Order: sequence, then structure tokens, then C-alpha cells
Amino acid sequence: MTDVHFKEVRIYKMSRINGKDTKPEILVRKSLFAKGLCYRLHDEKMARS
Repeated sequence: MTDVHFKEVRIYKMSRINGKDTKPEILVRKSLFAKGLCYRLHDEKMARS
């Protein structure tokens, strides 16, 4: 698949993406923790599948 943007435009667009620790994500984590559920964000066992 070819890129439809110039390199500078692609760099700018990708720099605007903030995909980690968003407000909804943090709210879900806090509510799960309040209910006593434990989890791992980056578990190596899940990545090896």
C-alpha cells in the first residue's frame, strides 16, 4: 500500500496521535482497581501467542 501523504505531513499527523493513558482508559483502570480486579498492562505471556 502506498502512502498518500508527503513525509512531512505523515510525521506531523503521527506526532498528534496520543494512544496511551487516555482519560477513558484511566477511568476504566481505576474502576477495575476499585472493584478489586488485578491486571497487567503489558504481560509478556499475552504477547507470545
